[in-house]
Amino acid sequence: MPLQDHHQLISVDDHLVEPPHLWEQWLPADLRDRGPQVVEEDRGDQPPAQVWHYAGRRFPQIGLNAVAGKKPEEFGIDPVRYDHMLPGCWEPEARVIDMDIDGVQAQLCFPSFPRTAGAAFIEGVVKEGDDPKLALACVRAWNDFQLQEWCSVAPGRFIPVVMLPLWDVDASVAEIERTAALGARTVTFPENTVPLGLPSFHTDHWDPLFAAAADAQMPLSMHFGSSGQGPLTAPEAPLAVVITLFGCNSMYAAADLMFSPVFHRHPNLKVAFSEGGIGWVPYLLERADYTWERHRFYQNVDQTTRPSDLFRSNMWVCFIDDEHGLASRHEIGVGNITWECDYPHSDSNWPNSRKRAAELLEDVPDDEAQRIVELNARELFGLPR
Repeated sequence: MPLQDHHQLISVDDHLVEPPHLWEQWLPADLRDRGPQVVEEDRGDQPPAQVWHYAGRRFPQIGLNAVAGKKPEEFGIDPVRYDHMLPGCWEPEARVIDMDIDGVQAQLCFPSFPRTAGAAFIEGVVKEGDDPKLALACVRAWNDFQLQEWCSVAPGRFIPVVMLPLWDVDASVAEIERTAALGARTVTFPENTVPLGLPSFHTDHWDPLFAAAADAQMPLSMHFGSSGQGPLTAPEAPLAVVITLFGCNSMYAAADLMFSPVFHRHPNLKVAFSEGGIGWVPYLLERADYTWERHRFYQNVDQTTRPSDLFRSNMWVCFIDDEHGLASRHEIGVGNITWECDYPHSDSNWPNSRKRAAELLEDVPDDEAQRIVELNARELFGLPR
């Protein structure tokens, strides 16, 4: 059966482009002149580019991050202006209209300029020596914008997500507690913390944060590329190689977590992988279990729980367009699969997301289809219908 009319699409991976007023409005008044600002840059005969400046560094808008409504022949990575994007990229009222056009009931909208897990602020403090108090204020300002401006436009239509000041675990715990009280349902967290200059999942460094997230029932949403380290094969390789292999980042993170102590110490912690696809899961679980059966006895890994059992109890994956993955859904676990739209990025099927989802799920029983496109996400993120 095709997707039924009463099945609502809940997307666990979309993006917002920060509006120019965000930090001007949401930072404390005495910090606004030092916060992120949009600057017009001359480009000769072309319209001036609009780029973010923060802490003496330049952060251009990336064209592929805001191509909703364009044909693939028009895609590009050049810096863009706000008037080159659909208003739904950066205006929440317009976003809801675009969701209605697309047949999408709710979205989880990751950051853009700060990167999906706030890495611009994290690396600024850890690697560049930025003022940690200013960076903390910038993180809190983004979160307040997300919760009190973006999501408040249409309650129930967005899954409130927040970023954390990960250079400071105690401050991160405090931000989880503060934002949970304001309605946050998930935190964006790097798929790998090490490239950002932070300790790994194999240490006890993150235990207070993981405990706070589990207590608040806020899953860690790990978007691929949030580590700042992509699967680059060679300096000369075209971007198409990186885009094709980006799901490998989610594979690395899943393997890392399955063999780490994280879920043994925090059995109620949940991890949602974003934009990594699902077709790789059966192979990885088979390989991880095979490795565990043969090699666990001489290594510092858990001796009693199969990696695949940890995956199915603590991890969720999502897809945009993954026919092979859906055909393997029972090997993955129907209860571990969610759907994503990825608006306004270049992989999105907007404005035909519901049409494409219906095509992909045509041979999937109704109860499984609804669980995949709606119910798993509602349960994972505590989003009532």
